[in-house]
Amino acid sequence: MTGRGRLLGKRPSAGILLLAAVLLFPSIAFAGGEDPSVPLLLYLVVILVAAKLMGHLAVVLGQPAVLGELLAGVLLGNLHLAGVHGLEGIATDPGVDLFARIGVVVLLFEVGLESTIRDILRVGLSSFLVAVLGVIAPFALGWLVGAWLVPGHSWQTHAFLGATLCATSVGITARVLQDIGKSRGKEARIILGAAVVDDVLGLIILASISGSIVAAGEGGAPSGIWPQVGITLKAVGFLAGSLLVGTWITPRLFSGAARLRGAGVLIGVSLAFCFLLAHLAGVAGLAPIVGAFAAGLILEPVHFRKFGERNIRHLEEGLRPLVELLAPVFFVQMGAKVELTAFASTGALWLALLLTVAAIAGKQVCSLGVLDRTVNRWAVGVGMIPRGEVGLIFASIGASLVFEGERVIGATTYSAVVIMVVVTTLVTPPLLKVMLADPKPVPPPDGGA
Repeated sequence: MTGRGRLLGKRPSAGILLLAAVLLFPSIAFAGGEDPSVPLLLYLVVILVAAKLMGHLAVVLGQPAVLGELLAGVLLGNLHLAGVHGLEGIATDPGVDLFARIGVVVLLFEVGLESTIRDILRVGLSSFLVAVLGVIAPFALGWLVGAWLVPGHSWQTHAFLGATLCATSVGITARVLQDIGKSRGKEARIILGAAVVDDVLGLIILASISGSIVAAGEGGAPSGIWPQVGITLKAVGFLAGSLLVGTWITPRLFSGAARLRGAGVLIGVSLAFCFLLAHLAGVAGLAPIVGAFAAGLILEPVHFRKFGERNIRHLEEGLRPLVELLAPVFFVQMGAKVELTAFASTGALWLALLLTVAAIAGKQVCSLGVLDRTVNRWAVGVGMIPRGEVGLIFASIGASLVFEGERVIGATTYSAVVIMVVVTTLVTPPLLKVMLADPKPVPPPDGGA
Protein backbone atom coordinates (compact mmCIF):
# COMPACT_ATOMS: atom_id res chain seq x y z
CA MET A 1 0.00 0.00 0.00
CA THR A 2 1.33 3.45 -0.90
CA GLY A 3 1.80 6.21 1.64
CA ARG A 4 -1.20 8.03 0.20
CA GLY A 5 -3.27 4.84 0.49
CA ARG A 6 -2.27 4.44 4.13
CA LEU A 7 -3.24 8.05 4.78
CA LEU A 8 -6.64 7.57 3.16
CA GLY A 9 -7.13 4.39 5.14
CA LYS A 10 -6.61 6.30 8.42
CA ARG A 11 -9.15 9.04 7.74
CA PRO A 12 -12.26 7.19 8.96
CA SER A 13 -10.45 6.31 12.19
CA ALA A 14 -9.55 9.96 12.80
CA GLY A 15 -13.14 11.00 12.16
CA ILE A 16 -14.45 8.37 14.55
CA LEU A 17 -12.02 9.54 17.25
CA LEU A 18 -13.10 13.14 16.77
CA LEU A 19 -16.77 12.24 16.97
CA ALA A 20 -16.15 10.07 20.02
CA ALA A 21 -14.33 12.92 21.77
CA VAL A 22 -17.18 15.31 21.11
CA LEU A 23 -19.77 12.81 22.32
CA LEU A 24 -17.86 12.04 25.50
CA PHE A 25 -17.28 15.69 26.40
CA PRO A 26 -20.37 17.62 25.25
CA SER A 27 -19.99 20.09 28.09
CA ILE A 28 -17.09 21.77 26.25
CA ALA A 29 -19.75 23.44 24.08
CA PHE A 30 -20.62 25.73 26.97
CA ALA A 31 -17.07 26.49 28.09
CA GLY A 32 -16.82 29.71 26.15
CA GLY A 33 -19.29 31.80 28.09
CA GLU A 34 -22.67 33.16 27.11
CA ASP A 35 -22.10 33.48 23.36
CA PRO A 36 -25.08 31.59 21.88
CA SER A 37 -23.04 30.56 18.85
CA VAL A 38 -20.70 28.43 20.99
CA PRO A 39 -23.07 25.47 21.55
CA LEU A 40 -24.33 25.85 17.98
CA LEU A 41 -20.80 25.48 16.64
CA LEU A 42 -20.34 22.22 18.50
CA TYR A 43 -23.71 20.94 17.35
CA LEU A 44 -22.61 21.65 13.77
CA VAL A 45 -19.33 19.81 14.35
CA VAL A 46 -21.19 16.76 15.61
CA ILE A 47 -23.83 16.93 12.87
CA LEU A 48 -21.42 17.29 9.96
CA VAL A 49 -18.92 14.66 11.18
CA ALA A 50 -21.65 12.15 12.02
CA ALA A 51 -23.45 12.84 8.72
CA LYS A 52 -20.34 12.29 6.63
CA LEU A 53 -19.29 9.14 8.49
CA MET A 54 -22.72 7.54 8.32
CA GLY A 55 -23.20 8.78 4.75
CA HIS A 56 -19.93 7.08 3.80
CA LEU A 57 -21.07 3.86 5.45
CA ALA A 58 -24.40 3.99 3.59
CA VAL A 59 -22.68 4.49 0.21
CA VAL A 60 -20.30 1.60 0.93
CA LEU A 61 -23.35 -0.58 1.59
CA GLY A 62 -24.92 0.50 -1.71
CA GLN A 63 -27.45 2.92 -0.20
CA PRO A 64 -27.90 6.68 -0.73
CA ALA A 65 -25.91 8.93 1.59
CA VAL A 66 -29.11 10.63 2.79
CA LEU A 67 -30.12 7.39 4.50
CA GLY A 68 -26.89 7.39 6.50
CA GLU A 69 -27.41 11.03 7.46
CA LEU A 70 -30.91 10.28 8.69
CA LEU A 71 -29.73 7.31 10.76
CA ALA A 72 -26.92 9.45 12.18
CA GLY A 73 -29.58 11.78 13.51
CA VAL A 74 -31.55 8.89 15.01
CA LEU A 75 -28.38 7.77 16.80
CA LEU A 76 -27.46 11.23 18.09
CA GLY A 77 -31.01 12.03 19.16
CA ASN A 78 -31.25 8.93 21.31
CA LEU A 79 -27.81 8.90 22.93
CA HIS A 80 -29.46 9.89 26.21
CA LEU A 81 -30.84 6.35 26.37
CA ALA A 82 -27.22 5.19 26.71
CA GLY A 83 -26.46 7.76 29.40
CA VAL A 84 -24.75 10.29 27.08
CA HIS A 85 -26.20 13.77 27.60
CA GLY A 86 -25.48 17.23 26.22
CA LEU A 87 -26.53 16.76 22.59
CA GLU A 88 -30.28 17.03 23.01
CA GLY A 89 -30.09 20.49 21.40
CA ILE A 90 -29.49 18.95 17.98
CA ALA A 91 -33.23 18.30 17.77
CA THR A 92 -34.39 21.45 19.55
CA ASP A 93 -31.75 24.21 19.31
CA PRO A 94 -33.15 27.30 17.49
CA GLY A 95 -29.86 27.83 15.67
CA VAL A 96 -29.76 24.28 14.34
CA ASP A 97 -33.42 24.60 13.39
CA LEU A 98 -32.71 27.79 11.42
CA PHE A 99 -29.86 26.10 9.54
CA ALA A 100 -32.16 23.18 8.78
CA ARG A 101 -34.98 25.40 7.53
CA ILE A 102 -32.68 27.29 5.19
CA GLY A 103 -31.20 23.96 4.13
CA VAL A 104 -34.56 22.56 3.07
CA VAL A 105 -35.33 25.72 1.09
CA VAL A 106 -32.03 25.42 -0.80
CA LEU A 107 -32.61 21.69 -1.25
CA LEU A 108 -36.03 22.24 -2.87
CA PHE A 109 -34.49 24.97 -5.01
CA GLU A 110 -31.98 22.43 -6.27
CA VAL A 111 -34.76 19.88 -6.89
CA GLY A 112 -36.59 22.49 -8.97
CA LEU A 113 -33.44 23.23 -10.96
CA GLU A 114 -33.34 19.60 -12.10
CA SER A 115 -36.56 20.21 -14.05
CA THR A 116 -37.92 22.99 -16.21
CA ILE A 117 -41.34 24.24 -17.21
CA ARG A 118 -40.75 22.61 -20.59
CA ASP A 119 -40.22 19.27 -18.85
CA ILE A 120 -43.65 19.55 -17.26
CA LEU A 121 -45.28 20.38 -20.59
CA ARG A 122 -43.45 17.59 -22.42
CA VAL A 123 -44.41 14.68 -20.19
CA GLY A 124 -46.43 12.12 -22.10
CA LEU A 125 -49.88 10.90 -21.20
CA SER A 126 -48.48 7.82 -19.45
CA SER A 127 -46.20 9.92 -17.27
CA PHE A 128 -49.05 12.26 -16.40
CA LEU A 129 -51.42 9.41 -15.48
CA VAL A 130 -48.70 7.68 -13.45
CA ALA A 131 -48.10 10.90 -11.51
CA VAL A 132 -51.78 11.57 -10.84
CA LEU A 133 -52.53 8.00 -9.73
CA GLY A 134 -49.29 7.97 -7.75
CA VAL A 135 -50.52 10.93 -5.73
CA ILE A 136 -54.20 10.08 -5.30
CA ALA A 137 -53.80 6.44 -4.18
CA PRO A 138 -51.06 6.96 -1.53
CA PHE A 139 -52.81 10.06 -0.21
CA ALA A 140 -56.09 8.16 0.26
CA LEU A 141 -54.36 5.13 1.81
CA GLY A 142 -52.31 7.29 4.17
CA TRP A 143 -55.43 9.15 5.28
CA LEU A 144 -57.25 5.85 5.92
CA VAL A 145 -54.33 4.43 7.94
CA GLY A 146 -54.27 7.59 10.06
CA ALA A 147 -58.04 7.57 10.61
CA TRP A 148 -57.87 3.91 11.63
CA LEU A 149 -54.83 3.88 13.92
CA VAL A 150 -54.85 7.43 15.33
CA PRO A 151 -58.59 8.23 15.38
CA GLY A 152 -58.21 10.66 18.27
CA HIS A 153 -56.18 13.09 16.17
CA SER A 154 -57.55 15.80 13.89
CA TRP A 155 -58.27 15.30 10.20
CA GLN A 156 -55.22 17.49 9.55
CA THR A 157 -53.01 14.76 11.01
CA HIS A 158 -54.64 12.15 8.80
CA ALA A 159 -54.28 14.42 5.76
CA PHE A 160 -50.62 15.10 6.50
CA LEU A 161 -49.96 11.37 6.76
CA GLY A 162 -51.48 11.00 3.33
CA ALA A 163 -49.38 13.90 2.03
CA THR A 164 -46.12 12.34 3.25
CA LEU A 165 -46.89 9.29 1.11
CA CYS A 166 -47.51 11.32 -2.07
CA ALA A 167 -44.08 12.53 -3.07
CA THR A 168 -41.40 10.43 -4.76
CA SER A 169 -37.65 10.80 -4.26
CA VAL A 170 -36.76 9.85 -7.80
CA GLY A 171 -33.03 10.49 -7.33
CA ILE A 172 -32.63 7.02 -5.80
CA THR A 173 -34.46 5.42 -8.73
CA ALA A 174 -32.46 7.44 -11.28
CA ARG A 175 -29.19 6.23 -9.77
CA VAL A 176 -30.27 2.58 -9.91
CA LEU A 177 -31.45 2.92 -13.51
CA GLN A 178 -28.08 4.39 -14.44
CA ASP A 179 -26.18 1.64 -12.64
CA ILE A 180 -28.00 -1.14 -14.54
CA GLY A 181 -27.84 0.64 -17.91
CA LYS A 182 -31.58 1.34 -18.17
CA SER A 183 -31.57 5.12 -17.78
CA ARG A 184 -32.63 5.62 -21.44
CA GLY A 185 -35.36 2.98 -21.49
CA LYS A 186 -39.09 3.63 -21.73
CA GLU A 187 -39.57 2.84 -18.03
CA ALA A 188 -36.97 5.45 -17.06
CA ARG A 189 -38.56 8.15 -19.24
CA ILE A 190 -42.00 7.50 -17.76
CA ILE A 191 -40.68 7.49 -14.17
CA LEU A 192 -38.63 10.65 -14.56
CA GLY A 193 -41.43 12.47 -16.37
CA ALA A 194 -43.97 11.41 -13.74
CA ALA A 195 -41.64 12.53 -10.94
CA VAL A 196 -41.75 16.14 -12.16
CA VAL A 197 -45.56 16.27 -12.14
CA ASP A 198 -45.55 14.26 -8.89
CA ASP A 199 -43.48 16.96 -7.17
CA VAL A 200 -45.82 19.72 -8.32
CA LEU A 201 -48.99 17.88 -7.25
CA GLY A 202 -47.45 16.89 -3.91
CA LEU A 203 -46.46 20.47 -3.16
CA ILE A 204 -49.95 21.71 -4.03
CA ILE A 205 -51.44 19.21 -1.57
CA LEU A 206 -48.90 20.22 1.08
CA ALA A 207 -49.60 23.91 0.50
CA SER A 208 -53.35 23.35 0.73
CA ILE A 209 -53.23 21.39 3.98
CA SER A 210 -50.65 23.56 5.74
CA GLY A 211 -52.40 26.72 4.54
CA SER A 212 -55.74 25.55 5.96
CA ILE A 213 -54.10 24.77 9.31
CA VAL A 214 -52.45 28.18 9.49
CA ALA A 215 -55.73 29.89 8.54
CA ALA A 216 -57.66 27.86 11.12
CA GLY A 217 -55.12 28.77 13.80
CA GLU A 218 -55.66 32.44 13.00
CA GLY A 219 -59.44 32.00 13.12
CA GLY A 220 -59.77 32.64 9.42
CA ALA A 221 -60.95 29.29 8.12
CA PRO A 222 -64.60 28.33 8.62
CA SER A 223 -65.60 24.71 8.42
CA GLY A 224 -66.61 23.10 5.14
CA ILE A 225 -64.98 22.13 1.89
CA TRP A 226 -64.96 25.54 0.21
CA PRO A 227 -62.20 27.03 2.37
CA GLN A 228 -59.98 24.09 1.39
CA VAL A 229 -60.88 24.61 -2.27
CA GLY A 230 -59.97 28.28 -1.93
CA ILE A 231 -56.59 27.50 -0.37
CA THR A 232 -55.87 24.89 -3.05
CA LEU A 233 -56.70 27.42 -5.76
CA LYS A 234 -54.40 29.91 -4.02
CA ALA A 235 -51.57 27.35 -4.08
CA VAL A 236 -52.15 26.60 -7.75
CA GLY A 237 -52.45 30.31 -8.49
CA PHE A 238 -49.21 31.09 -6.68
CA LEU A 239 -47.31 28.41 -8.60
CA ALA A 240 -48.81 29.42 -11.94
CA GLY A 241 -48.39 33.14 -11.29
CA SER A 242 -44.80 32.82 -10.10
CA LEU A 243 -43.93 30.67 -13.11
CA LEU A 244 -45.50 33.12 -15.57
CA VAL A 245 -44.11 36.29 -14.01
CA GLY A 246 -40.77 34.68 -13.20
CA THR A 247 -40.33 33.46 -16.77
CA TRP A 248 -40.71 37.06 -17.96
CA ILE A 249 -38.51 38.64 -15.28
CA THR A 250 -35.58 36.22 -15.02
CA PRO A 251 -34.03 36.78 -18.48
CA ARG A 252 -33.85 40.52 -17.78
CA LEU A 253 -32.66 39.99 -14.21
CA PHE A 254 -29.80 37.72 -15.16
CA SER A 255 -28.92 39.76 -18.24
CA GLY A 256 -28.31 42.72 -15.92
CA ALA A 257 -26.53 40.58 -13.32
CA ALA A 258 -24.12 39.30 -15.97
CA ARG A 259 -22.68 42.82 -16.24
CA LEU A 260 -21.64 42.81 -12.59
CA ARG A 261 -18.02 42.11 -11.73
CA GLY A 262 -16.88 40.11 -8.74
CA ALA A 263 -16.97 36.55 -7.53
CA GLY A 264 -20.19 34.63 -6.91
CA VAL A 265 -22.59 36.91 -8.79
CA LEU A 266 -24.56 34.06 -10.36
CA ILE A 267 -24.91 32.17 -7.07
CA GLY A 268 -25.80 35.31 -5.12
CA VAL A 269 -28.49 36.51 -7.54
CA SER A 270 -29.94 33.00 -7.92
CA LEU A 271 -30.20 32.48 -4.16
CA ALA A 272 -31.72 35.94 -3.73
CA PHE A 273 -34.37 35.00 -6.30
CA CYS A 274 -35.00 31.69 -4.52
CA PHE A 275 -35.33 33.33 -1.10
CA LEU A 276 -37.62 36.02 -2.52
CA LEU A 277 -40.11 33.48 -3.90
CA ALA A 278 -39.84 31.40 -0.71
CA HIS A 279 -40.64 34.54 1.31
CA LEU A 280 -43.60 35.42 -0.92
CA ALA A 281 -44.94 31.89 -0.55
CA GLY A 282 -44.72 32.22 3.22
CA VAL A 283 -46.47 35.61 3.13
CA ALA A 284 -49.23 34.00 1.03
CA GLY A 285 -49.76 31.41 3.76
CA LEU A 286 -48.03 28.60 1.88
CA ALA A 287 -44.92 26.61 2.80
CA PRO A 288 -41.73 28.49 1.77
CA ILE A 289 -40.47 25.39 -0.04
CA VAL A 290 -43.28 25.89 -2.60
CA GLY A 291 -41.68 29.19 -3.61
CA ALA A 292 -38.18 27.69 -3.60
CA PHE A 293 -39.30 24.86 -5.89
CA ALA A 294 -40.99 27.34 -8.24
CA ALA A 295 -37.79 29.40 -8.38
CA GLY A 296 -35.85 26.31 -9.43
CA LEU A 297 -38.37 25.48 -12.15
CA ILE A 298 -38.20 29.02 -13.56
CA LEU A 299 -34.42 29.22 -13.84
CA GLU A 300 -33.07 27.52 -16.95
CA PRO A 301 -29.52 27.25 -18.35
CA VAL A 302 -30.36 29.81 -21.05
CA HIS A 303 -30.56 32.46 -18.32
CA PHE A 304 -26.91 31.86 -17.44
CA ARG A 305 -25.53 31.97 -20.99
CA LYS A 306 -23.97 35.42 -20.58
CA PHE A 307 -22.09 34.18 -17.52
CA GLY A 308 -20.21 31.71 -19.71
CA GLU A 309 -17.33 34.10 -20.27
CA ARG A 310 -16.53 33.67 -16.58
CA ASN A 311 -16.78 29.87 -16.75
CA ILE A 312 -20.08 29.82 -14.86
CA ARG A 313 -22.37 27.49 -16.73
CA HIS A 314 -24.01 25.13 -14.25
CA LEU A 315 -25.85 26.63 -11.32
CA GLU A 316 -26.33 23.22 -9.68
CA GLU A 317 -22.56 22.78 -9.47
CA GLY A 318 -22.16 26.19 -7.90
CA LEU A 319 -24.83 25.43 -5.31
CA ARG A 320 -23.41 22.02 -4.44
CA PRO A 321 -21.09 23.17 -1.60
CA LEU A 322 -23.96 25.05 0.08
CA VAL A 323 -26.31 22.09 -0.28
CA GLU A 324 -23.68 19.71 1.09
CA LEU A 325 -23.31 21.96 4.14
CA LEU A 326 -26.98 22.67 4.89
CA ALA A 327 -28.83 19.54 3.71
CA PRO A 328 -27.07 17.19 6.19
CA VAL A 329 -28.08 19.54 9.01
CA PHE A 330 -31.71 19.11 7.98
CA PHE A 331 -31.54 15.31 7.66
CA VAL A 332 -29.64 14.81 10.90
CA GLN A 333 -32.07 17.06 12.75
CA MET A 334 -34.99 15.10 11.27
CA GLY A 335 -33.44 11.86 12.50
CA ALA A 336 -32.71 13.34 15.91
CA LYS A 337 -36.42 14.04 16.40
CA VAL A 338 -37.20 10.32 16.21
CA GLU A 339 -37.93 8.95 19.67
CA LEU A 340 -37.01 5.27 19.79
CA THR A 341 -38.92 4.92 23.03
CA ALA A 342 -42.09 5.56 21.02
CA PHE A 343 -41.76 2.09 19.53
CA ALA A 344 -42.15 0.50 22.93
CA SER A 345 -45.88 0.58 22.17
CA THR A 346 -47.40 -1.82 19.66
CA GLY A 347 -49.54 1.02 18.31
CA ALA A 348 -46.48 2.86 16.99
CA LEU A 349 -45.14 -0.32 15.38
CA TRP A 350 -48.47 -0.99 13.70
CA LEU A 351 -48.59 2.58 12.45
CA ALA A 352 -45.08 2.31 10.97
CA LEU A 353 -45.88 -1.06 9.36
CA LEU A 354 -49.18 0.00 7.79
CA LEU A 355 -47.80 3.32 6.60
CA THR A 356 -45.02 1.42 4.85
CA VAL A 357 -47.49 -1.01 3.28
CA ALA A 358 -49.69 1.91 2.16
CA ALA A 359 -46.65 3.72 0.74
CA ILE A 360 -45.62 0.72 -1.36
CA ALA A 361 -49.13 -0.38 -2.40
CA GLY A 362 -50.19 3.15 -3.29
CA LYS A 363 -47.39 3.58 -5.79
CA GLN A 364 -48.21 0.24 -7.42
CA VAL A 365 -51.60 1.68 -8.32
CA CYS A 366 -49.82 4.26 -10.45
CA SER A 367 -48.57 1.46 -12.72
CA LEU A 368 -52.13 1.31 -14.11
CA GLY A 369 -51.43 4.64 -15.79
CA VAL A 370 -48.87 3.09 -18.16
CA LEU A 371 -50.60 2.87 -21.55
CA ASP A 372 -47.77 1.26 -23.54
CA ARG A 373 -48.06 -2.53 -23.22
CA THR A 374 -44.38 -3.00 -24.04
CA VAL A 375 -43.40 -1.18 -20.84
CA ASN A 376 -42.83 -3.07 -17.59
CA ARG A 377 -45.67 -1.61 -15.52
CA TRP A 378 -44.47 -3.07 -12.24
CA ALA A 379 -41.01 -1.62 -12.73
CA VAL A 380 -42.59 1.83 -13.10
CA GLY A 381 -44.56 1.29 -9.88
CA VAL A 382 -41.46 0.13 -8.02
CA GLY A 383 -39.46 3.08 -9.35
CA MET A 384 -41.97 5.47 -7.75
CA ILE A 385 -41.74 3.86 -4.27
CA PRO A 386 -38.87 5.71 -2.51
CA ARG A 387 -39.92 8.72 -0.45
CA GLY A 388 -36.46 9.85 0.69
CA GLU A 389 -35.92 13.49 1.53
CA VAL A 390 -39.26 14.71 0.17
CA GLY A 391 -41.30 12.62 2.62
CA LEU A 392 -39.13 13.89 5.46
CA ILE A 393 -39.67 17.48 4.38
CA PHE A 394 -43.43 17.01 4.43
CA ALA A 395 -43.32 15.32 7.84
CA SER A 396 -41.08 18.05 9.28
CA ILE A 397 -43.56 20.73 8.22
CA GLY A 398 -46.38 18.77 9.89
CA ALA A 399 -44.29 18.46 13.06
CA SER A 400 -43.81 22.24 13.15
CA LEU A 401 -47.53 23.09 12.80
CA VAL A 402 -49.86 23.28 15.80
CA PHE A 403 -53.63 22.87 15.60
CA GLU A 404 -55.92 23.17 18.62
CA GLY A 405 -53.00 22.95 21.03
CA GLU A 406 -51.31 19.84 19.63
CA ARG A 407 -48.75 19.24 16.91
CA VAL A 408 -50.23 18.02 13.65
CA ILE A 409 -47.54 15.34 13.46
CA GLY A 410 -46.70 14.18 16.98
CA ALA A 411 -43.57 12.34 18.14
CA THR A 412 -44.97 8.84 17.65
CA THR A 413 -46.48 9.59 14.26
CA TYR A 414 -43.31 11.34 13.12
CA SER A 415 -41.15 8.37 14.17
CA ALA A 416 -43.43 6.03 12.20
CA VAL A 417 -43.08 8.24 9.10
CA VAL A 418 -39.27 8.13 9.36
CA ILE A 419 -39.37 4.32 9.51
CA MET A 420 -41.55 4.34 6.39
CA VAL A 421 -39.04 6.58 4.59
CA VAL A 422 -36.13 4.33 5.55
CA VAL A 423 -37.87 1.12 4.45
CA THR A 424 -39.10 2.50 1.11
CA THR A 425 -35.61 3.79 0.41
CA LEU A 426 -34.03 0.40 1.20
CA VAL A 427 -36.39 -1.85 -0.76
CA THR A 428 -36.42 0.07 -4.04
CA PRO A 429 -32.91 -0.60 -5.46
CA PRO A 430 -32.97 -4.43 -5.17
CA LEU A 431 -36.59 -4.67 -6.38
CA LEU A 432 -35.92 -2.43 -9.37
CA LYS A 433 -32.82 -4.39 -10.36
CA VAL A 434 -34.84 -7.62 -10.32
CA MET A 435 -37.73 -6.07 -12.29
CA LEU A 436 -35.51 -4.71 -15.07
CA ALA A 437 -32.93 -7.50 -15.20
CA ASP A 438 -32.26 -8.70 -18.75
CA PRO A 439 -33.63 -12.22 -19.27
CA LYS A 440 -30.99 -14.91 -19.44
CA PRO A 441 -30.59 -16.39 -22.95
CA VAL A 442 -32.20 -19.80 -23.36
CA PRO A 443 -29.61 -22.39 -24.41
CA PRO A 444 -30.36 -24.12 -27.71
CA PRO A 445 -31.57 -27.72 -27.57
CA ASP A 446 -28.86 -30.40 -27.64
CA GLY A 447 -29.78 -31.50 -31.13
CA GLY A 448 -29.80 -28.01 -32.62
CA ALA A 449 -27.28 -27.15 -35.31
